[in-house]
Amino acid sequence: MGVQKTVPRSGRTLEHGAFKARESVHVCLAGCRQPSGSKVTRRAACLSDSLPPGQTVGYDVMVFAGLQRFVDHRQREEVREALRAEHGVDISTGEVSILQRRFVLYLQRLHAARRDAIRQAFAHDGGWPLHIDATGEDGRGTLLIAYAGWRRWVLGSWKIPTENADAILPCLRQVADAFGPPVAVVRDLGRAMTPAVLAFVDELGGDIPVLACHQHFLADVGGDLLERPHARLRELFRRFKIRPGLRTLARDLGRKLGEDVDRGRDAVAAWKDQTEADPVIPDGNDGLAVVRALIQWVLDYAAEGDDLGLPFDRPYLDLYERCSEVRRAVDAFLRRPPEDPRVHRRLRRVRDVLDPIVSEVPFAQVARTLRWRASLFDELRDALRLVPKTTGRNPPTRAPAETIPPEQAQAALRDIRKAVETFAADLRQRRPARGPAQDQRQAIDVILKHLQDHGPTLWGHVISLPEQAGGGIRVVDRTNNRLESLNGDIKHGERRRSGRKKLTQDLENLPPGAPLAFNLHDPDYVDLLCGTLERLPAAFAAIDADARTRELDGLPIETIPALFDSPTAIETASLPKRDRNLVRSEGLQRRIHAAARSRAPRTTGRRA
Repeated sequence: MGVQKTVPRSGRTLEHGAFKARESVHVCLAGCRQPSGSKVTRRAACLSDSLPPGQTVGYDVMVFAGLQRFVDHRQREEVREALRAEHGVDISTGEVSILQRRFVLYLQRLHAARRDAIRQAFAHDGGWPLHIDATGEDGRGTLLIAYAGWRRWVLGSWKIPTENADAILPCLRQVADAFGPPVAVVRDLGRAMTPAVLAFVDELGGDIPVLACHQHFLADVGGDLLERPHARLRELFRRFKIRPGLRTLARDLGRKLGEDVDRGRDAVAAWKDQTEADPVIPDGNDGLAVVRALIQWVLDYAAEGDDLGLPFDRPYLDLYERCSEVRRAVDAFLRRPPEDPRVHRRLRRVRDVLDPIVSEVPFAQVARTLRWRASLFDELRDALRLVPKTTGRNPPTRAPAETIPPEQAQAALRDIRKAVETFAADLRQRRPARGPAQDQRQAIDVILKHLQDHGPTLWGHVISLPEQAGGGIRVVDRTNNRLESLNGDIKHGERRRSGRKKLTQDLENLPPGAPLAFNLHDPDYVDLLCGTLERLPAAFAAIDADARTRELDGLPIETIPALFDSPTAIETASLPKRDRNLVRSEGLQRRIHAAARSRAPRTTGRRA
């Protein structure tokens, strides 16, 4: 080897800060060449282990920026300030964004490079169940995620134009090619997901259980049961402007109290603890504060729910119940009206606003129907044991893994199945054969129809393990809740980073491989990937070294693994992002305007 040239290099790393170096490139004096035809050279290993090819910012800086963005969900300025304050590395916010997206690409490549090790881990477990789900915002930025249920690892994620079978099926094939066939597939009841999963399982031989997510099944039943009467109740509230009237009263009372609002809160706190047999509203500002608190209690009807949405929460039924309760309470207060005319007048105004609740017959009719249908839904929910979380509203989604023994989980599934079958038999007995109870018949028929259509996919979660995995059984999660929680974590992180409530743009710009970063919370995955997070920069450097070796040997390089490269599919979205950029171009608008202003040439003769 002889020195061919000396190359000046500069760089920025966490280990060395900003530095300048001169690299001596050695070339074989015998004129040897690689299979690709390039000369045999040798460069400084210390630089190639620190800086990506052609870059001046080190692997460790890239990893730091990527972890801050996709694990800790920090904003660009926060990342930039942390680099400057903690490591003395000064980069622009634009460079931070570039490094973060580059981090995802390297993480994708490393994940794909470890596919054999992941496959061996799954073989040791006795297989892996595939949970598949898609998330998006306003029908855009749809992100499809394949999730290994027992390990709780993201295996692949793709950006697809819309949730349709033509886009989903190639992704399922890719994940099976990389990690082997799953032992079961848990999916939702969507019109796109169902045929895609069935076609996928058929291609693999058809002996893989296809399981419907119990949570999605319950939501599907509840939607058919409750959406229509709940919408009718919502329309009644809007027609009679109940909520706007109450809000106006609450704001008016807040202005009347003025600076005495804190004293009014103390008065309400004292009044609520009284134990009088005959309720009385106090006079003066204390009475105004009590009336205001009554209105606020009605407007806080969402507190009755669990933040799960319809059908698990019925907000307008909760609003109706609170309105009815306060309307009866106001009648009681007016039987012994306060002497203060201001308080008396406000009480009557509350009564007038709430009067349609009792005077308009449709309110009671729709509420009665909705209440009865909701009771049926809750019976099914109890049979499926899908009860609200006991940790309070909006609990942390990354809960610790369950440690229920498989035999106990198997027994619980038997009990759940028996409870559902008993409930179905009871419904058949309770179903009115004829008479005026048409709505009851329809509601019961809705549940029985869903149980008949989806019954075969509600059971089959117990998987027998092969002897090489130790034998025995293991139980597949009967919901996609963990994957749904991951989707919630992704959106929560994007809201924290961007400060935006509406995430349409953020999800469109999110790299497809971003969900992989959530695997880095799992020490087992990190150990398989690179040992420790501190060794992640070295693992990325090894990926580039391997790519360089393959290039010199004339072999192909996988720059974007198939597990994250959105497959070509039929475009079903009405206005995808690429098309938006095209149709908003000035050139297209100019052609349209020119054509619209032009006159069509006259034709002579009779039209054929």
